[in-house]
Parts: sequence; C-alpha cells; structure tokens
Amino acid sequence: MATYKKRGYKPKTKVEKQVEVEEESTTAEVFNTLDEGASKTEAFVERNQKYIFIIIGVVAAAVLGSIGYREFISGPKQTTAMNDMFQAQKYFDQATTAVAKDSLYNLALNGGEGKFGMLDIIEEYSGTDAANLASYYAGTAYLRLKKYNEAIEHLSNFKSDDEVLAPLAKGNIGDAYVQGNQPEDALKAYEDAANMRNNEFTTPMYLYKAGALALKLGNADKALSYFEKIKSDYPKSTQASNIDVFIGKATVLANK
Repeated sequence: MATYKKRGYKPKTKVEKQVEVEEESTTAEVFNTLDEGASKTEAFVERNQKYIFIIIGVVAAAVLGSIGYREFISGPKQTTAMNDMFQAQKYFDQATTAVAKDSLYNLALNGGEGKFGMLDIIEEYSGTDAANLASYYAGTAYLRLKKYNEAIEHLSNFKSDDEVLAPLAKGNIGDAYVQGNQPEDALKAYEDAANMRNNEFTTPMYLYKAGALALKLGNADKALSYFEKIKSDYPKSTQASNIDVFIGKATVLANK
C-alpha cells in the first residue's frame, strides 16, 4: 500500500529549548577536542536562559509573522510549512535528551510517521522562512551525526540577521570543521562568528574558541589578542572567569 507524507500540526514554541541544548552539547564536544576544561559555555547558557529564550522567541515569532501582501500571498504557505515541520521539530527536540540520538536525528532529517522531515521542508517550501529555519535544524542534526560536510552545507544555507542565531550558525560551522580535522577553516569560522555580532553571549564564546584553536595551531600572538579582548571587553562573561590562565599560557608561547 502506498504511503503519503501527512500534514503536521501547528508547532509549539520549541526553538528556545532546542538551540540551548544543542549549543551546550556541541560546545562541550568541541572544547574537549581543543583543550580539556576550557569550555564554560554550558554554565553561561544556564545562567542566561531568560536572555537566550527572549532572543530566540523573537526569531520564532518573526518566522511566523508576515505583513502587507505577504499575509495573503506567502503567509498561508509559510503557515503550512511550519505546520508540516512540527513532527520534525519534535524528533529534533527528543534527540537532544534521548539515549538513541542518532535514530531521532535521522527522523528529524528524513521524517517519520508519514510526516515531513527537515529535508522535505527545505525542498517543498524553498524560499520560505520555514525552509530557512529547517536548514539550521538540518545542519545541526548532521553535525550531531558526525556528517560534517552535510552540516557545513546546510548551516551555510541558513541566513539570519538575528543577534544570536546568526553567529551560532557560523560557529557551528566552525565546530564541524574542527571535528572534520580542518582547523584552519574552523579558526576562520570562529573569527567570523565572533565578529558577526557584539553581545555578551556569542562574542566572547567564539573569541574563546578562536583563541584556544589558534593556540593549538601555534599562533600564540593571535590567541593572546583574543584572550585579552575577552578580559578587557567582556569581563563579566563566563569565558573571562579563567581567561588569565590562557593569557599566561599564550604569553609564554608568544615570547619563545
């Protein structure tokens, strides 16, 4: 008997929790690769949940919103796309806390129970905000599945002017490059992510990642400049709490 992909339901607001948990997990993995004990991002996210939730909530609302002619032309298509994405979002949300993560990430990508996956949303609703957001989900899922080329491709397709999501996507590309053993490309992505916006969350986080990676690559002068910028410009950030240790390490290596 033939099977068909069914329409989903109107999605609940899930973006906040998904971005928070995904970023914690990815950051922990990357910093274990760079320098054991260097990652403080999880603690920062925990302390600043309200701030992150507000930012991501605004983005989710913007995705659903439309004005003028868009309300009557692209609005209905956008609403349908978000409805169809509900089950894929649910799989993604479950994957962030489940033991059998890989199978759930695959379901988020390819669909299940006759419902669309993120890849279907991207293809079926190309050009909509929902398809754009699906690119972020798809790239993140591929990153967690250790399919780094696919992760980079989809995250690169995600476009946003948002204060947090834009640098997060670029930073996730850096994480994929690190895990794919392309440290020079990773460093460039982290630098881009740090320079993309100026805020107390993503800027010091990616300066820290860039500095740690630069140190690993033997560029102590560059690493030192990033660490010192964190200390001077973001003294209240989580990354600043142990930055003197890294400044000292970079200074010693730079003077050799």
